[in-house]
Amino acid sequence: MRLYIAEKPSMGAEIAKCLTGPVQRRDGYLITKDGIVTWAFGHILRQAEPEEYNAKYKKWNADDLPIIPSNWKMIIDENCKKQFNIIKNLIDKADEIVHAGDPDREGQLLIDEVLDYLHCRKPVKRILLNALDEESIKKANAQLRENTEFLNLKKSALARARADWLIGMNLSRAYTLAARRAGKKEVLAIGRVKTPTLALVVRRERELQNFKPVDYFVIKALFAHENGEFMATWKPQDTQKGLDGENRLLDEQIAKDLIAKFNTKAEQGRITAYQKAQKKEAQRLPFSLSTLQVLAGKRFGYDPQLVLDTAQKLYERKLTTYPRSDCEYLPQSQYGDSKVILHNLLGCGENQLSVWAQKTDLKIKSRAWNDKKITAHHAIIPTKVKVNLNALAEVERNIYFLIAQAYIAQFYPVHIYDQTKITVEYMQEIFTASGRTVKQPGWKELYMQSGRNKNKDNDSENGDKEEENASLPAMKKGDMVDYAAGKYEKKSTKPPTRFTSATLLAGMKEIHKYVKDVEVKKKLKDIYGIGTEATRASIIEDLIKRGFLQTEGRKKYLIPTQTAYMLIDALPDEMTYPDSTAVWEDYLHSLSEGEGSVEEFLQMQAKFTRDLCAKANKTVLAGENEYKCPRCGRGIMVKRNGRNGAFWGCSNFPACRMTCNDVDGKPDMKAKQVGNRNNFMPNYNTNYTGENEAITDSGIISAWDLVLQNSSGYRAAKPKLSAMPLEKQTKQQTSSKYLCPHCKDGNLRRIHGRNGWFWACSNYPHCTATYDDNNGMPVL
Repeated sequence: MRLYIAEKPSMGAEIAKCLTGPVQRRDGYLITKDGIVTWAFGHILRQAEPEEYNAKYKKWNADDLPIIPSNWKMIIDENCKKQFNIIKNLIDKADEIVHAGDPDREGQLLIDEVLDYLHCRKPVKRILLNALDEESIKKANAQLRENTEFLNLKKSALARARADWLIGMNLSRAYTLAARRAGKKEVLAIGRVKTPTLALVVRRERELQNFKPVDYFVIKALFAHENGEFMATWKPQDTQKGLDGENRLLDEQIAKDLIAKFNTKAEQGRITAYQKAQKKEAQRLPFSLSTLQVLAGKRFGYDPQLVLDTAQKLYERKLTTYPRSDCEYLPQSQYGDSKVILHNLLGCGENQLSVWAQKTDLKIKSRAWNDKKITAHHAIIPTKVKVNLNALAEVERNIYFLIAQAYIAQFYPVHIYDQTKITVEYMQEIFTASGRTVKQPGWKELYMQSGRNKNKDNDSENGDKEEENASLPAMKKGDMVDYAAGKYEKKSTKPPTRFTSATLLAGMKEIHKYVKDVEVKKKLKDIYGIGTEATRASIIEDLIKRGFLQTEGRKKYLIPTQTAYMLIDALPDEMTYPDSTAVWEDYLHSLSEGEGSVEEFLQMQAKFTRDLCAKANKTVLAGENEYKCPRCGRGIMVKRNGRNGAFWGCSNFPACRMTCNDVDGKPDMKAKQVGNRNNFMPNYNTNYTGENEAITDSGIISAWDLVLQNSSGYRAAKPKLSAMPLEKQTKQQTSSKYLCPHCKDGNLRRIHGRNGWFWACSNYPHCTATYDDNNGMPVL
């Protein structure tokens, strides 16, 4: 008996429809003459939580970090136990299994991990479903491959999942504990990809906050050639006065003087360089998920998750191919389908698509048809199923329109234009001009005339920045020209633009633009960025849900919250810059191609995790207008009200007992000696024992719990001496010859507290200074 295991019920139902019927429904599976079809619900196994490895990890403790499993455990998801048992029983009865997960690394893993969990040794085939229409499914079923061919894809997904666990579980705990030492309640979720993505937004926002516009001046001149006039721009020489570091002219008087000089027309200008070259621009490639999300965000303002969800609906309705693709190329074998697809678009109910489809040339074969660029999946394109766009929801219509438009472009000629660049020398100054003459619009005709692209923003799809659209008159090097007129324009530098979900996703994909290391930047230029096609949108959405980012305005710009600033400021560069993460993504991609090993990758991740946990243990998460404790360096100073008025104490109490006076609403730390953690908080007036403290998960009492206890009048029956005010410890005081260096009035007294001897001022409570003891002498 052959058993098909699909990734989800909808896919299982489509597979069963294409097998020899009739289809008999059972609880959790379908029976056909060609075999049984069952399904998972995505990942029905999950990675074990730390406390499922060892119960002691249920309590978050910095001393336990990092947690690095020696044997990784998988747990059956509570909501999937019934379906898991159905799959298990069917596997026991099967002679052959067909793996029908989605055609990507995550889809490969989620079925393989079930087979591995059950120690399945039966033959396993692999079906690759890039589309769910009947013809595509039957064709894929006739071309089953050995599942062992995709072992490397599984390894890549497994390495990614375990690396995410190591970083997420350990660093989220480490920095949440650091936050609690600073009296904060937030759980700080940290991720291998999530955190450097958040840092991109924080740094961009700070660029905007610190941006100061610079006014500069651009000089333009109109020159007359015998074949016509043209405008050229003045290019300052390196020796020119009044320039900034980027060669911009900042001095308006110099601009005025130059225009006056040019207006004398004392001589003619001369063409010193003339270049004219024919350029060809190949058809834009069809979409991967990321390129579709970016363009839909720019064109329609859709957020990436909406685009993914819509593309998934179109896929499940059999109208487009698999949506979570990171590929922009198409297999040669599908070239023959183009006639049917384009014919269907003629009658799709959308006039613009119909007109474009009618003008296609099936003899044209663009660069998109390339088997060498295909892995488990190909670019997102329309299927051979007929579509009536008027029957779709607006978002679905728009997404389908973009997918179809890019597909049609593959059957239009290349875009051809003449690019002309000239240099003019006039009165010992240099001017340049460039022009572009379109000779054959080709595929760009679709984007210049798109009704859905009212701004005719050609560049948004293709990244081209044309210097000038106007053509230049015919001329040659050595020709003379006359200066006709000149002017200068005042311009200002523009601030960087805030990220939207779409542009942030593009930033994740083109992560090389944001790395610090120059060598790493070069290496990463051609890789896949950080995150995967399927996860980038959910990462951005999660940052919003967790309160790290907020959206603002009609364009939904992403704005970091105070928690985001606090977290990114506290984290080391290794986590906030994408250098390491991007290199790891490159390694994961290499794993999928058979290079490297899971073990080597996880060893690197484990070392990285250890290093960052050690740094977290020394970190204090201080926000704006907060004061880092000068004694322990791990807590923040919090203002409290004691019996004798306001004072400041460390949030890391009782691990640190640093206190100081309040001066005008600020802690007076200049006069405070920084000692060890044995000092106590002398003017904390609630005489509690410490045995009934409000303890957080970390075992550390927060400053806010202390304040709450103080305001609620909490009292313990038998106070410990170390928690008692100084005036109640006279029996332990000894006379002293040491003048208090803080108040210059009282004498220092040696006192024995819970944590040993220390010295305090006799002028308490007017002076709350305390000092460490060193062999019977105060450490001053």
